Amino acid sequence: MMREMRFLATHDSLTHLLNRHAFDQRLRQAFSDSKEHKAQHVLLYMDLDQFKLVNDTCGHVAGDMMLRQLSHRLQRTIGENDVIARLGGDEFGLLMENSNLQQATQMANLISSTVKAFRFAWEGRSFTTGVSIGIVAIGPKTESPHNALSAADAACYVAKDMGRNRIHVYQPYDEEINRQQGEMRLVTKIESAIDQQRFSLLQQPIMSLNSSAIGDEHIELLVRMQDEEGRMIMPGAFIPAAERYNIMHSVDRWVIGEAFKWLSENRERLEELSLCAINLSGQSLGESTLHEYILEQLRHYGLPAEKISFEITETAVVSRLDQATRFISLLKRRGFRFALDDFGTGMSSFAYLKHLPVDYLKIDGSFVRNMMNDPVDRAMVESINQIGHLMGLKTIAEYVEDDQTLEQLMDIGVDYAQGFGVVQPMPLNDSGSDRQNVSPGIIH
Repeated sequence: MMREMRFLATHDSLTHLLNRHAFDQRLRQAFSDSKEHKAQHVLLYMDLDQFKLVNDTCGHVAGDMMLRQLSHRLQRTIGENDVIARLGGDEFGLLMENSNLQQATQMANLISSTVKAFRFAWEGRSFTTGVSIGIVAIGPKTESPHNALSAADAACYVAKDMGRNRIHVYQPYDEEINRQQGEMRLVTKIESAIDQQRFSLLQQPIMSLNSSAIGDEHIELLVRMQDEEGRMIMPGAFIPAAERYNIMHSVDRWVIGEAFKWLSENRERLEELSLCAINLSGQSLGESTLHEYILEQLRHYGLPAEKISFEITETAVVSRLDQATRFISLLKRRGFRFALDDFGTGMSSFAYLKHLPVDYLKIDGSFVRNMMNDPVDRAMVESINQIGHLMGLKTIAEYVEDDQTLEQLMDIGVDYAQGFGVVQPMPLNDSGSDRQNVSPGIIH
């Protein structure tokens, strides 16, 4: 009984590998050994790829069985003197004492091949998985066991970001890990900004290029974040981190709620507008309750749905085509309109476009910005505009930066233009009739 109690105190009850506490002790011993005797050890942090699929489709009993079987295979793969532990969930740690990075990389490749070859069968179904591995050396210059584990964990995240089932070796001044750790710090700031109401909205007018379209005023709402020191952070800095760590849906909900509230509190401005565009991330398309939230906000504020458009990037739609089509169809029935943003960047743009119920095409700015100097870019703009019109869609050119580009767009027949050369973003309380930033060569 005493032996069993001692075993349970130091081992994981499911896999019978060392548990997190016992592994931490071995890690501290290795750290002390490297300091006292200048010994070299290596730590591997391993995270199974797509393991959640088994839990979600077959239940946790199946997931536990898979972990148990895979753990036995890992234990047979490693060396006699190596120490392996289950750190929690589907994450494992491996300590290779008196080893170097070359030996650890060879071991990581062997583990990767073993996991990739593993097949888990459950009730007539077969599952495969992979493993992402982060590697860090432990030597006399290692600051602490905690730092070593944190570095290995960060390297493992980088391996996942590289496409999963990869290996990444941590190096001092590692740019990828610095980026990843910077994004993790930024995620904390984003969550804090949401809680402390440090997000704000700007409006950027979208100008009609049809002289007969009097009163056809469109705006797009743009989000900004303020940090703790009051500095403004642009979306290009915080949105990738929010999407990578799955909190962009919280930002989207904040934007939707604030936009609807502003429209409700400014009825005169609402009457002036033909359309108010709100951006949605691709991540939010997969959230099953978002359309219910939008309809709830619409009822709460009593707004006309036909004056609100949601912009979704083409790449987000392509990667979630079924979800996007369903989401758009549900809200279009209630009167909302939709724009396909950054159009032209996807690989199969025209193939799926005729099946997608959108109202506007926003021509990607990478074509518009240089169309005056590049005939291929101009041809792309013309092609997108022509196809859009054949399908009954309105076209919007993004990143318009000068009068010459505006004139070219008018010659082509593009319906709307947006960019710093048209009107710069402005606070929400500025009237849409304030044209001080509008290009003087076009607006008369």
